[in-house]
Amino acid sequence: MTSEYLYDHLDRAYPRKNLYLKDLAQLQAKDADQSQIKDFISSKAEHPYTSKLNDYKKNEKIFIQEKKKASQEKISQLKVSNDLSYFLIEKFEAEEDLKFYQKYLDLTYDAELGYESALILSTRLDGIISNLEKMEREITELEACTAILDGTDKFNHTFISREDYKASIKELKSKRKEGLISAKALETGRRELKEAYKYSKELRKLEDPEYRLKKEIQSKKHAKSNYVKTSKRLLKDDLAQIRRRVPIEIERKRAYLPWISLPFPGLGQLLNNQKAKALLFFLAGLFIYLVAIPYSLGFANYQGKGLAGLISLAAGGKRTDRSIIFMIEGIIALTLLTLSALIIIFSFLDVKKVNQDRYKGIRTRNWFETRSSILEDGFPYLVSLPAFFVIVFIVIVPIMTTLLLSFANMGPKTQSKFPWIGLANYKLLITGQGLVGSVFWKIFLWTIIWTIGATSLAIFIGFALALLAHNPRIKGKGILRTIYLLPWAVPAFITIMFFSIMFSPGGELSLLLSKLMGRTIDVKNSMIWTRAVLILLQGWLGSSYIFLLSTGVLQAIPDDLYEAAEIDGANSWQRVLKITLPIVLFQTAPLLVNQYTFNFNNFSIIYLFNGGGPFSPLEYGNLAGSSDILISYIYKLTINNQYQSVGAAVSIFISMGLMLIAYLGFRNTKAFKEERL
Repeated sequence: MTSEYLYDHLDRAYPRKNLYLKDLAQLQAKDADQSQIKDFISSKAEHPYTSKLNDYKKNEKIFIQEKKKASQEKISQLKVSNDLSYFLIEKFEAEEDLKFYQKYLDLTYDAELGYESALILSTRLDGIISNLEKMEREITELEACTAILDGTDKFNHTFISREDYKASIKELKSKRKEGLISAKALETGRRELKEAYKYSKELRKLEDPEYRLKKEIQSKKHAKSNYVKTSKRLLKDDLAQIRRRVPIEIERKRAYLPWISLPFPGLGQLLNNQKAKALLFFLAGLFIYLVAIPYSLGFANYQGKGLAGLISLAAGGKRTDRSIIFMIEGIIALTLLTLSALIIIFSFLDVKKVNQDRYKGIRTRNWFETRSSILEDGFPYLVSLPAFFVIVFIVIVPIMTTLLLSFANMGPKTQSKFPWIGLANYKLLITGQGLVGSVFWKIFLWTIIWTIGATSLAIFIGFALALLAHNPRIKGKGILRTIYLLPWAVPAFITIMFFSIMFSPGGELSLLLSKLMGRTIDVKNSMIWTRAVLILLQGWLGSSYIFLLSTGVLQAIPDDLYEAAEIDGANSWQRVLKITLPIVLFQTAPLLVNQYTFNFNNFSIIYLFNGGGPFSPLEYGNLAGSSDILISYIYKLTINNQYQSVGAAVSIFISMGLMLIAYLGFRNTKAFKEERL
């Protein structure tokens, strides 16, 4: 339905100047019969306004041709620089536009746009031309002075000679040999002499009139070039502001345009007279039809058949075909098609929005406006594009491969070709069936115990040590802090291997433990002792990081809080519980949650300390040890025993668990609920 008013991008209302559309809107507002409306539309050519508008368009076409011819004649008559000529012609055309469009201001908003644009140009161009003429006059005068100096004797540059420079350096070296100055003084003196030598040369050069004139001319020309570029940009910006303010009147939405851009991105933009934007979408269309679609159909695949290969997984293929390659290439094809779909949808929505805006009264953006909008509003998206493509092909494709692999049957006997088996792998794990699934819940339970025990112990030790080091009565805090940071400073690999050797049968710590317990303790062959040592070892290794975090927060807590609490009668324990602990947790909660997720997947300590052992085939089978956590279990399933599909299912299980832990942890931290204490 046609409206009596037009609206700009700020929803400011403007009355229609097109009297035909205004009468049509009033007729529709009165709920007239459809036959009456159709008769009115069919008699458009007979409407008085239509003939006036047609006369305007005809006269405008003749005017533009005559103006172009007059501009070309004026260019041939001008004997000035190209930059000045450009602005003089712009001023001439603006003055002509003012005379022409002023007669049609009440007829159409297009004439108002032409008049307003010409008015702003004629107003601003006087100052620009005046400044540019002044700049060119100054450059001409300087060049004339240079021509006069060309016939005179060259200026004799006098500066510190190279011989004097070398003599000074030699003198410094001799003083160094005699012990009169230090090595640092020698280096400093040499550097100062070198700088003085360079400065003397440049200083004496500037005393040369010819050299100084050349530098000044270069500076003036550079300033002129920048002024011209800035002036053109500012004029375009002013014209763009007028375009946003003056509405446009069209009769139809052209609803078909978005739909024809679906198969051909860029076509709708081209028909909307957005040529630069159309070119970008045409290039995107080439990607769709020359890369994405052919690849998804199997062209340029290494072995796979695109999407068809993702479904078949090389079933019935050649002996050299591998299902995993078919799967990966199918996922890449699916990713490319997804990107193509996004391009098509974006093109469709862009054309649709432009059409809706035009019908509403908002003019289509030209390339200058589009580019400015992209650089300002779209800058975050532009700088994120490289990272987006890296994430898609380096992160999302492997994740999708792992996810789909968990629904397949890639195992020791089906490494080359494997079929889809649906949820069988997940059923195997959840119900605890088979050789692989029978130990899953035992390992999962130990993983939870390990994560909570090791991380909580590290947090307790780190926080306690930070409180101890922060106590004003403790002496030698620097030494204590250095000792506390050693577990973090020394590579964990070295520490773990050291304790692995010390707790091996016959190791010093095993012998010491046996003497204390009064019986032989074989740590590495005992499930309970191995697990206990692992938790204690990780608690010590992780405590340094917590100590560092807590120390930084403790130093930032104002002493006034403790003094006020002490005045209120709070003892030391209450001050820690009510002041210190809440503030430390508030500041470090997200990082503490991260420590839990890190230990959930802490493969290195489990593998390096005892290889996941001790091994108990009757309880854990041949695929895992009694100290294996889920991540080391995956390693043994996939690398050692080639159960890739089950390993992928366990990986997805771990990912879901970690996301749940992270979500619950972050959601309940005050740091994410409040901006400050």
